[in-house]
Amino acid sequence: MIGHIASRLGQALLASFGVLTIVFFIMRLSGDPTLLLVPEGASLEQINQLRHQLGFDRPLPIQFAAYLGDLARLDFGESLVQRAPVLGIVAERIPYTVALASGALLVAIGIGIPAGIVMAVARGTWLERALAGFVLAGQSLPTFWSGILLILLFGVTLGWLPTSGADGIASLIMPSLALGAVGMSTFARMTRIAVLDELSRDYVTAARARGLSRGQAVVGHVLRNAAVPVVTIAALEIGNLLAGAVIVETVFAWPGIGQLAIQSIQSRDFLVVQTVVLFVSLVYVATNLLADLLYALIDPRIRMGA
Repeated sequence: MIGHIASRLGQALLASFGVLTIVFFIMRLSGDPTLLLVPEGASLEQINQLRHQLGFDRPLPIQFAAYLGDLARLDFGESLVQRAPVLGIVAERIPYTVALASGALLVAIGIGIPAGIVMAVARGTWLERALAGFVLAGQSLPTFWSGILLILLFGVTLGWLPTSGADGIASLIMPSLALGAVGMSTFARMTRIAVLDELSRDYVTAARARGLSRGQAVVGHVLRNAAVPVVTIAALEIGNLLAGAVIVETVFAWPGIGQLAIQSIQSRDFLVVQTVVLFVSLVYVATNLLADLLYALIDPRIRMGA
């Protein structure tokens, strides 16, 4: 198990390094941030002087090596726009994104898994068809469109919820619903498939022969065995939620790292964008590693096979 964890950690670090490298060079190919930082009407000499001060006149490989050296010392640099430490800027936004992702994951799991179980148990009935339509709608609507619809309905028409900002729990409801809708559909479909697969196995037939009802067999035996693929989806979905938060935070003016990333890209604040990407990639690989460890707890056969 220790060797497996070490191997996955190595893969995680390699993946994060690859993502960071790609973002580093793409951001620098997007344009020169010096032109956005100098005052209007600045001379060419002033522009070149500022470019030299910021180190953007050096070759890209040298800039990348210097960035990696700073990163090894846990020095994330200073924002070009806000003139403040990047780590502090990103750290201020992380709690908002964590709250949004947690709310969306709660929506996805709390609605998706029960819906998937009901769809599997009630296969072929009107209830399954009704839930299938609901799941399809959640999967089909883009997050920005569902967010706008929620704002129009609950914020503008009914006036029940605030339309933007982060002012308490009420402000979190609509962004969580918009962000969690796609995840809800994913959980529902995967849970349905996993439960149907387990219901066709011999141990379920044996359990029914011992006098257990269909519901007792599902709760007592099927759900535990069907949990492995659902855990996989949960780990992947956390990364998807962080990625989808970029759009949702923009629609609802939610002050998380997604909104920060968009603002930093527009202003070519390279170090802030790189730090946000590094954080998201580390969370993504960490959740996948956690999923690997949970497999052995859910299904002892995986631990014995290893």
